[in-house]
Amino acid sequence: MPTITRLVDQYRRLAARRGKKRALVAVGHTILTIAYHLLKRGTTYIELGADFFDRLQPERLTRNLVRRLEKLGHKVTLVPGGAT
Repeated sequence: MPTITRLVDQYRRLAARRGKKRALVAVGHTILTIAYHLLKRGTTYIELGADFFDRLQPERLTRNLVRRLEKLGHKVTLVPGGAT
């Protein structure tokens, strides 16, 4: 199974909102930015993973998932993780 990278995740998120062509340009820009910093600093690339943005802002992920479920016609009630 192929590994999903941060760049693939970025493309999917942007393509859904902005269109495929704009998403490709944005991902190309990200690749060039990564290459620039790698060459300038002389370091190696460390893949952050496809869930990097989800881990960065979990509240945003929760909001987006609730919105998607409500769009599908579900009523959503959030209960804190410690409660059963």
